Amino acid sequence: MRLDPLDEKIIQALTRDGRRSFAAVGAEVGLSAPAVKRRVDRLVAAGTITGFTAVVDAAALGWTTEAYVELYCSGQPRPALLAQDLERLPEVVSACTVTGNADALLRIRTAGVRHFERVLQRLTELDYVTHTKTTLVLSPLFERARSEANPAG
Repeated sequence: MRLDPLDEKIIQALTRDGRRSFAAVGAEVGLSAPAVKRRVDRLVAAGTITGFTAVVDAAALGWTTEAYVELYCSGQPRPALLAQDLERLPEVVSACTVTGNADALLRIRTAGVRHFERVLQRLTELDYVTHTKTTLVLSPLFERARSEANPAG
């Protein structure tokens, strides 16, 4: 599905505040509320908008330790197997396969160093994991919403 400039503006408005009414979004982008609803419904049906969610400050929940973990595996585990196993760990907030020596890169948040150590233990208990390499986050600088990272927008 190709997005036109109005679709992009609607997505940006909803990314900034997903609770905004269709009327408020319409006022910003120059459409009526029913026209915005039709476009949003179409974007959802096409899979461009995959959901609406609350963004919660992890520190407010007590999850103050963040790290990036390189995962090294024996052989080449299937990405589907990696995803299945990693999704079971709520501390893993994102994971991807990568180029280079590591097989996957994980972003992990925990309630402290001891909690993080337990997560690493669970990771190394996976049959195919040979070792990990960790980089702890000292000070997060910023994080973009996906639609804000669009250079064409």
